[in-house]
Amino acid sequence: MREPDMQKLDELVGRLVNDVGAAMSGALVVLGDQVGLYRAMADGVPRTVAELSARTDVRERYLQEWLSAQAAAGYVTFDDGNQTFSLTPEQAMIFADENSPAYFVGAFDIVQSMWMDEPKVADAFRSGKGVGWHEHSTCLFRGTERFFRTGYNAHLVNEWIPSLAGVSERLEQGGHVADVGCGHGASTILMAKAFPAARFTGFDYHGPSIDRAKVAAEEAGVSDRVTFRQSAASDYSASDANGGYDLVTMFDCLHDMGDPVGAARHVRDTLAEGGTWMIVEPFAHDRLKDNLNPVGRVYYGASTMICTPASLSQDVGLGLGAQAGEMKLRKVAMDAGFQHFRRATETPFNMVFEARSARVQAH
Repeated sequence: MREPDMQKLDELVGRLVNDVGAAMSGALVVLGDQVGLYRAMADGVPRTVAELSARTDVRERYLQEWLSAQAAAGYVTFDDGNQTFSLTPEQAMIFADENSPAYFVGAFDIVQSMWMDEPKVADAFRSGKGVGWHEHSTCLFRGTERFFRTGYNAHLVNEWIPSLAGVSERLEQGGHVADVGCGHGASTILMAKAFPAARFTGFDYHGPSIDRAKVAAEEAGVSDRVTFRQSAASDYSASDANGGYDLVTMFDCLHDMGDPVGAARHVRDTLAEGGTWMIVEPFAHDRLKDNLNPVGRVYYGASTMICTPASLSQDVGLGLGAQAGEMKLRKVAMDAGFQHFRRATETPFNMVFEARSARVQAH
């Protein structure tokens, strides 16, 4: 047996202590969100445990422990002189404001589902079978919408769509958009608000998500121009759009599909003349060694527990994974018959691609 390097061992143990603390803090974030503690602290006013207890109707003894743990994590701020707890403006943006471009609580809903569904994934590891999206705990669906909506709010209308050649102008004049894999409809609704002259149809195979999306559209006041339908990516209908869709979007879902090439062919077939396919995927480099960083760690974790099992549960089961990279995604588009494919823009968390068929001159 090889002798361990004690310094390296100590360093690894130190990282594990941080990781265990982060895992525990994640559960406390979900708890604080569900009980309404962050919202009660959103105004930034320093309060004692007793004052926060009266404001939230949470028992003091529980609140003391939760606040102490959150302060140790740096998620809330503790003033030793006054024995008060508060949220800084930055902490409030992350934990208390769902419309903030930095809101992060939804990520912990996703992590919760990974813990809850671990036995199913463990069985899949042994059998080689997949775990369908619909087989996961409901907190995954809620968390996905809440987490990804943050990025869409920050980038979709102001950066991503304008990065596509001529698309903003086309939607401002009207046109029809298919949002495939729309989930709870956050991206569909956001686009509908930005382009009131256009019409939008959101498709998702998961019935409960479509039901929630319909309610969300009513709440947002866009149901006059948004329709949601339950349908798979490989056979959604173009009947709502005369002559095909001007824009087909897929947000963070292509890599989850068992047959992404087949889905891409269907996109090509349902696009209008001069139409565009926008693919938004998790940021990744093509080589593994270049993804060994904090963002890659998050995405490989989600890919192991959610994305790859979802793909392997379907026909073909290509299993792209959440860190497919541009080269593999380009191959999907090329194999489907698209001849124009480019990275239009990116963020630290996402890559945005523009694909068009051979009948459209490349830009």
